[in-house]
Amino acid sequence: MTVRVRVPTPLRKFTNGVDEVSAQGNNVRGMVEDLEKKFPGIKERICDETGKVRRFVNVYVNGDDIRFLQNLETSLKDGDNISIVPAIAGGA
Repeated sequence: MTVRVRVPTPLRKFTNGVDEVSAQGNNVRGMVEDLEKKFPGIKERICDETGKVRRFVNVYVNGDDIRFLQNLETSLKDGDNISIVPAIAGGA
């Protein structure tokens, strides 16, 4: 399955500044593995050492947070839109 992945600014150093890339995968896990093949080093910014999505990174499939779906096992279909969004903290 070919999907479109929106790359956040902090990860664009891996994609040569490109803000949207194509990736393959039947599920989010496969898509992350494909991103790693194309852009070495990006996976460790998305996933922790156990392979789970880092707690300060949100991944959306067509606007739906994968934490409320099947996480990394969330199925993908051709043309899906994936957004990787780092959590932003702030304060007064």
